[in-house]
Amino acid sequence: MKLLKTDLKNKVLKDMERILDENRDELLQANKKDLDAFNRDDQALYDRLVVDQKKVDQMIQAVQEVRVQDDPVNKEISTRELDNGLKIINRTAPFGTIMIIYESRPDVTIEAAVLAFKANNKILLKGGKEAYHSNKALVKFWHKALAENGLSEDFIQFMEMDRTQTQEFLRNPDQDLDLIVPRGGERLIAFVKEHAKCAVLISGRGNNFLYVHKEADWEKSLKVILNAKTHKISACNALDKILVDTQIDGYEEKLKELQQVLTANNVSITVDDKVKKTLTNEDTITDESIWQEEFLAMKCVIGAVNNIDEAVQKINKNSGGHSASIMTENNEVAKTFMENVDCAAVYQNASTRFTDGGQMGVGAELAISTDKLHHRGPLGLKQLVTNKYYVFGDGQIRV
Repeated sequence: MKLLKTDLKNKVLKDMERILDENRDELLQANKKDLDAFNRDDQALYDRLVVDQKKVDQMIQAVQEVRVQDDPVNKEISTRELDNGLKIINRTAPFGTIMIIYESRPDVTIEAAVLAFKANNKILLKGGKEAYHSNKALVKFWHKALAENGLSEDFIQFMEMDRTQTQEFLRNPDQDLDLIVPRGGERLIAFVKEHAKCAVLISGRGNNFLYVHKEADWEKSLKVILNAKTHKISACNALDKILVDTQIDGYEEKLKELQQVLTANNVSITVDDKVKKTLTNEDTITDESIWQEEFLAMKCVIGAVNNIDEAVQKINKNSGGHSASIMTENNEVAKTFMENVDCAAVYQNASTRFTDGGQMGVGAELAISTDKLHHRGPLGLKQLVTNKYYVFGDGQIRV
C-alpha cells in the first residue's frame, strides 16, 4: 500500500469516530444477533462479545487516541556518514500486510484496524463466527470512512472464512502476508503456528502468577489478589496462580484468611499438597498440568513456596510469559524477582490487571505480545512498524 500523508490518515480516523457515533443503533442491533445466538456456557467469551453504549464510547475513544498520536512511519532512528562518503539513515517503515485472528471481541475490529491503518499497513481481520454480525457492521463503518476520503477498502479487509478455509489460506495465502497475530486461547495460537508460512507474533495467553513474599504487607496483598483475580475474569491479564511464602509470619492464619476472602467473592480454590495441610477442605491438585492452565474463570490455585528462588522457578516453568507480580516491602527482593522472572510485564505490589495498552500509556493495542521478537508487551502504534535503511552515495563502489 502506498504511503499516505498523516493528515489524510487522521481525516479517515476523525470520520470513523463520527460514523461510529452516528450508527450506534445499527451496531447494537448487530451485536444483539450475535448475543442471541451465543451459548452462554462460556461466560468469559460472552463477556468479551457484549457491545453496549459504554463499549461504543470506548471504541470511539480508542480511535481518537490513535488519531492524536504521532505518525510512526518514516521516523529517523539513526543516521551516520561513513569515511567513504556514504550517508546511511535508518527509518521506520510499515510492515505491509498484517493478519489478526481473534475470538469474540468486536472491539478488536476497531483497535486492530485503527493501529494498522495509522501505521500505513493493510490489515486482514479474521474474527470468530460468534461475533460475525458485530464485526461485519464495524468493517462496513471502516469502509465508509475510507470511501469518504477516496481510499481503497483494501486497507481494511474482512475475512469470511471457516476453519478449513482459514487453514488453507494460512498455508497458501492469495496475497503477501508479513505478520500474523493470533489473539485468543492456546488452541487458536497452536493452530496458527502450525499452518502459517510467515512470522507469527504470539499473544493472548495469560496464566499469571502472584508471589506473596515473607516481607509482604498482607492487607495490601489481599487487596491486590482480589482485584487481579476478580476484576475481569475474561482478560488475559487476570490472575490464576497465587504462591505464598511459608516463611511469612502467621502463615497458616494468612492462608485461612486468603481462603475466606476468595470464597466470599465466589472464587473456587485448588491447592497443592503443602497448602492442603492448612486448607484441608479444598480440592488438591490431581494433575500437575493445572499449573500451566489459563482459567478465564472464577478459579485459582494456591501453592506454597519456601523462598523467592522456588517462586521464580515455579513461575518460569509454568506461566504464559504474560504478567507476574511480587508482593513485598523489600525493594531488593522485588528487584531480584523482577529481573529473573521471564514475563512481558513484572510488578511489585500491584495487580496484573494493569498489563494493558491504555493503562500503560501505549493507547490502543493490537495485542499483548508474549514473544521476544520484535516486541514484548502491549503492541501499540509505535510497535506496528519495522525499519528500512536509506543509503545515499555518489558513485561509491566496494573494493
